[in-house]
Amino acid sequence: MKILVTETLSKEGLEILSQCGQVDIKTTLTPQELIEMIGDYEALVVRSQTKVTADVIKAGKKLLAVGRAGVGVDNIDVDAATTNAIVVVNAPTGNTVSAAEHAIGLMFALARNIPQANASLKSGKWRRNDFMGIELRNKTLGLVGMGNVGSEVARRARGLQMQVIGFDPGVSPDYARNLQIEPVNLEQIMRRSDFISLHIPLNESTRGIIGEKEIAVMKPNACIINAARGGLIDEEALVKAIHDKKIRGAAIDVFH
Repeated sequence: MKILVTETLSKEGLEILSQCGQVDIKTTLTPQELIEMIGDYEALVVRSQTKVTADVIKAGKKLLAVGRAGVGVDNIDVDAATTNAIVVVNAPTGNTVSAAEHAIGLMFALARNIPQANASLKSGKWRRNDFMGIELRNKTLGLVGMGNVGSEVARRARGLQMQVIGFDPGVSPDYARNLQIEPVNLEQIMRRSDFISLHIPLNESTRGIIGEKEIAVMKPNACIINAARGGLIDEEALVKAIHDKKIRGAAIDVFH
């Protein structure tokens, strides 16, 4: 089997793939170059940057499988793959703890104004009072998404003595309560939370799920965290809310 890898993978991962056949690593392909060469391969392994479009699928005459080394598959045209009998697989728990810890780290950075204070100090200033932070203890964390990552964030937030509420139509109320998460609707998340953290995939039902209307009902001191997928939040509405001081801030790891 010939396997094409278009993005950086760990040495251990490549060694496993090499047991299945010839592995070619091409991490600088343009979309057109990918289309031109994919016809020689039975398998394609990507991460988040490579776009496996319908044109790529069509050109993959020998293609049997597309693997995403990560959680979401929004960069893969799954419908086109299914039509062409190509299996699409991902690694839904591969970075669960890393993503959860990252979200918690971003929450601390927002609460303590760490990036702003660091930038001020590096500019030669010592203005401690300008960057007075807040405690996370007793604050309300609103989770949009209570899957693998959202659940791990909830466990860590409870350890920080935060109150946790969550919205996820795909999760049963009993599951949420077992994690000490109060199940609520999206509007309550936006109105009640001091910190809102997104942990959902990007698809047609979630694209722009946080827009101007949702941001408008947030608390003036609330913050929003997105370490999930760009496109979940209306970025222009978010920037305007921050500039107008309608909300306290945002920590964004992904962009549209």
